[in-house]
Amino acid sequence: MLAFSLGIAGSFSLGSLAANEIDPVAITAARFLGTIPIMWLIAAFSGRGMRWKDIAAFWRFAICGALMAAYFVLMFEGLKTASAVSMSAVFTLTPMMAGFFAWILLRQSVSLRTAFALLIGTMGALWVIFRADLLALLAFEIGSGEAVFFIGCIAHALYTPLMRFLNRGESPALFVLGMALTGALLLVAYGWQEIVMTDWLSLPLIVWVTLLYLTLISTAMTFLAVNYAAMRLPSAKVMAYTFLTPSWVIIWEMGLSRDFPPTAILMGVAVTIMALILLLRDDEVQSSAD
Repeated sequence: MLAFSLGIAGSFSLGSLAANEIDPVAITAARFLGTIPIMWLIAAFSGRGMRWKDIAAFWRFAICGALMAAYFVLMFEGLKTASAVSMSAVFTLTPMMAGFFAWILLRQSVSLRTAFALLIGTMGALWVIFRADLLALLAFEIGSGEAVFFIGCIAHALYTPLMRFLNRGESPALFVLGMALTGALLLVAYGWQEIVMTDWLSLPLIVWVTLLYLTLISTAMTFLAVNYAAMRLPSAKVMAYTFLTPSWVIIWEMGLSRDFPPTAILMGVAVTIMALILLLRDDEVQSSAD
């Protein structure tokens, strides 16, 4: 999940550079299509290989594919107007929502320490989202880009426990393959006109760099990571590692020579890190008890 948070962070920073150069549906469809052969090779040459019964009830993959397709499309739509740091802060709201969905689907409960840590992390995220402006926070004046992406984060938060709920013993690679395949089909069917109208040969280099990163790292690698972790950790704790994402994004922004966020916003980022430390501490306490 540490690798997941780092990989996701790069998609925000690079995505903000490419968001206004290509249609969100077109680039999302391309990244899903590019992920399919990668995941097929991983699934085919893994220890278990692929069996016909593993793709039974294909509708399960379609549901998860639709959720993740919606998340990525709305992420790029939001990046057209919102900064990478504020978008990553919105993403840190997913642990709280994932915990709620996990309680509904899996009857997973959280300890008081975990609930407190999630609350602290959410408060830190809101501080960043509202750009350290207390009046904007009290008035709940959220930017349009952040509002659009929040809807996508709901889809992502639902995906995490739903993947475990729908899994019938498939390996993470095979489940991601099914999700990528169905997600690509849905995106092509929905955005065929946008995909065809895109002048692929004239796209700026940053779009191709972003697409390569999204396909190899932010889709294939992070999906494998979150699917592997979701089968072994409570959903709220899986998504809790997203609290590190704003910190990774700031490092990415510094590397890309972008603006460094003001100190007041960094305070909110520090609070999200404190939330993760509390969650990790909870794991240590439980391990000692075992």
